[in-house]
Amino acid sequence: MRTCFTYKIALACLLVVTALSGAYAQDIHFSQFFEAPLLRNPALAGVFTGDYRVQGVYRDQWNSVTDGYRTGSFNGDYKLPVGKGDDFLTLGMETVFDKAGTVGLTTTEVFPALNYHKSLSDQRTMYLSLGFMGGLAQKSIDRSKITTNSQYDGNAFNPSIPDGETIATPTVQYLDGSVGMSFNTTFGQNQTNTMFLGAAYHHLNRPRNSFYVNSGVELDPKYVFSAGMKFGIDEFSSFVIQADHSKQGTFTETIGGVLYSYKLGPDAESAQYTLDLGMFLRLGDALIPVVKLEMSSFSVAISYDVNVSELKTASQGMGGVELSLSYIGFFNHNSSRDKVLCPKF
Repeated sequence: MRTCFTYKIALACLLVVTALSGAYAQDIHFSQFFEAPLLRNPALAGVFTGDYRVQGVYRDQWNSVTDGYRTGSFNGDYKLPVGKGDDFLTLGMETVFDKAGTVGLTTTEVFPALNYHKSLSDQRTMYLSLGFMGGLAQKSIDRSKITTNSQYDGNAFNPSIPDGETIATPTVQYLDGSVGMSFNTTFGQNQTNTMFLGAAYHHLNRPRNSFYVNSGVELDPKYVFSAGMKFGIDEFSSFVIQADHSKQGTFTETIGGVLYSYKLGPDAESAQYTLDLGMFLRLGDALIPVVKLEMSSFSVAISYDVNVSELKTASQGMGGVELSLSYIGFFNHNSSRDKVLCPKF
């Protein structure tokens, strides 16, 4: 019992320190990273089969241990053919909301995105993309919920005593941006298999986000390397493999896994439903089972982090649950159905 309590206290302190410092912290991330492509790489905007796409992911993490994280992401992208050629342009938008810890560290981001796709093949099955994303971010804390050692009078806590912190403002705003490239193509018999590779550089302007207005506190740049492949087994089933490796300051994260997809119904060509079952691993942190159901243009997925890190004693193996929704569609007019071809993962 004492060990569990110690872990809870340690984690709560970690969340408070992260909120106050605003530095050397990891970015927001999702276990269903494949459902938040613009957070991975702005050059992944538009890499899907359709004219437009809207996606949302919600994550609830570590509430079994302390005041944990509640994170939501919503993104949309729209593809526009360029001239009479095979190139096309994608306009996108990424929005993020995150609230964490006892002091309610709240992060809000609104980032427009632009991605240009250059065709490398006359059959329109190979593209090189260059994407940019940037906008306004805001972080805030609830100063009234901060407690420090300075507020203890003897052995008792006295909230009337000043907390001793020299926080200049409970809210900071800053501009942030990222750039990335991706390559995607089809291959195999009848070009039914697809793959992509991508690399992105986030926080390219190294924004300052200190609550103490410390000019030396900057967001470390983050490098993200992504890869994915979809290959068919037969007309009903296929495998999808995806992985990301990211590095930000001294922090690194590697996550990857596989989904097995099976079309439901007697006819693969007209199947209205596809069931996806899979498992992902965030190295040193969590196993992540995933269940996804695709219904024509709409899909819903749920995943759960099974904690395998040192925190598993306090969390009893419990981590975070995620729910995602996605819709991909075509317009009847000016449709990209026959103009641009991109892989769907």
